[in-house]
Order: sequence, then C-alpha cells, then structure tokens
Amino acid sequence: MTAAETIAAYYDAFNRQDMERFLSLLAEDVVHDINQGERQVGKAAFATFMEHMNRCYREELTDMVIMAHPGGSRASAEFMVNGTYLATDEGLPEANGQTYRLPAGAFFELKDGKVTRVTNYYNLNDWIAQVGA
Repeated sequence: MTAAETIAAYYDAFNRQDMERFLSLLAEDVVHDINQGERQVGKAAFATFMEHMNRCYREELTDMVIMAHPGGSRASAEFMVNGTYLATDEGLPEANGQTYRLPAGAFFELKDGKVTRVTNYYNLNDWIAQVGA
C-alpha cells in the first residue's frame, strides 16, 4: 500500500471500530503524540489508549483529506470529528451523551507500510465549549 492508502485504511478501520485492523497498521514501536498530552510508545500503549477512548467516546471521522509525501515516509490527514461523549473522562466535563463536531488533523511517519508515528491535533477548548464545562 502507498502511504495515502495506509492512512485511508487506518481511518476506515477507526470508523468501523475494527481495532484489530486498526492496530495491525501500526509498527510495534509506534510513537503516539496525544493531543495536548503525553507521548506514548508502543502498540500495546496505543491499544490501551484506544480502549479508553472507545469507552468514553463514539466518533466518526468525515470530510477526510489525506496528503502524502511522494517518497511515502510522511503523510497527514485533515478531517471532521463527529462524536458523542459517552462516559466521563478524568479531568474533563461530565459526560451525558453530548454530541460534538470539530476539525482535527494528524501527522504520520511511515516505514515498511506501517505507521511509526502519529501526532493528533484538535482544539480542546472548542471541544469543551461544545460539551459544556
């Protein structure tokens, strides 16, 4: 797969909640830069992060635009996050099924057809304003 095809498959698996396929696209030592948070390393840490996210949020990403370097080592994506806040996430407002829609983006490094780094960005203050502080 090309870099763009790999990122498209990554987000397709995310939207289908196919965590087995989603995680299969990651390198074992993947670096995950969490929006306004810490850096985690490793597929196991990413899987734990996704379990938490899927418990607290239900999200579908739409209006996807994927851009990739011709050499295939870098890619990025811009999209809209359409979500429902299912369970209260520690340190954030209380969840009661609020919906939200906000623009987001991600930057990727790839090697041998696997994602080796993903850095996500969205405006946390916009999200908080939508779900109510």
